[in-house]
Amino acid sequence: MNWSEVLGKLTAGKDLSRPQAREALNDIMSGQATAAQTSAFIISLRTKGETTEEMVGLVETMRAVGVRVSIEEPVVDTAGTGGDRSGTFNISTTAALIAAGAGAKVAKHGNRSASSKCGSADVLEALGVGIELAPERTAEMVKQAGFGFFFAPRYHPAMKHVVPIRQQLGIPTVFNFLGPLTNPAGATRQLIGVYDSRMAERMIGVLARLGTERALVIHADDGLDEVSVSGPTRGYQLWNGEVTPVVLTPEDFGLRRSDVSELVGGDARKNATMLRSVLAGEVGPRRDAAVANAAATLVVAGLADSHEEGSALAARSIDSGGAESVLEQVIALSK
Repeated sequence: MNWSEVLGKLTAGKDLSRPQAREALNDIMSGQATAAQTSAFIISLRTKGETTEEMVGLVETMRAVGVRVSIEEPVVDTAGTGGDRSGTFNISTTAALIAAGAGAKVAKHGNRSASSKCGSADVLEALGVGIELAPERTAEMVKQAGFGFFFAPRYHPAMKHVVPIRQQLGIPTVFNFLGPLTNPAGATRQLIGVYDSRMAERMIGVLARLGTERALVIHADDGLDEVSVSGPTRGYQLWNGEVTPVVLTPEDFGLRRSDVSELVGGDARKNATMLRSVLAGEVGPRRDAAVANAAATLVVAGLADSHEEGSALAARSIDSGGAESVLEQVIALSK
């Protein structure tokens, strides 16, 4: 691996080829790259801006060295890249449980927080979910409960070479984007929120190149890496090989607008309390945000034909106790 050539190109603002990106990450994941080389690669790539070609190469390496799981039925994943620094409660995790309560099979791929107070793994642990399960047990959980959490370190052990550097840097990096693109269960239907609007088009391009069936990659005007209930959410949808731009508003979901400040959470314990309150039927902006994201997930999963229909299914999942039942089953099955 010629690190001088790779870093020279990146620091000069030049793009890597797909094979170069693939080889560079393979060198990092195998532990052959030094910490200095790894850090320089992460920062220079972030500064230049990742291309679709580079990201496809990086994803190919991540998938090649990661642990894969077969669930034998279509699954959907809902995730934000994190890094929007909004401090909201765990909207995508709440939405995933609601979508599961409405009949979706959700294989949620996530991790502890890298740049916020509380990641999906943190809030699930605070809820009493065992997150470090054997892959077969998590796959079985998806089949039985409709939801399973695939804890990233369990499926990407080679990331041990990168985690300390990410933590020391303390800023969003390309790995925020790679996580949602490397679901261990091979989810072919995905809702992905990005913190950087410029990345939405690149990520949908990567998903299209990698054979994803249906996907929605979005960024809200208010900065959230989620479907927003404060204003428009923009992005791209991939439906059977065709990519089209989309703009979603709270009204498309049959919801009222509310300020993003109403969604602010805290640490894992506080966010777990908020999540439980939403599943228990609490009304207000937090419920609306979770319903909107669950609705989008249900559309991507093929269980709803419109976002308004998805909202009705999501609301029914909460009000019938379906979503809460999914959480209780997941807690029990993870013991």
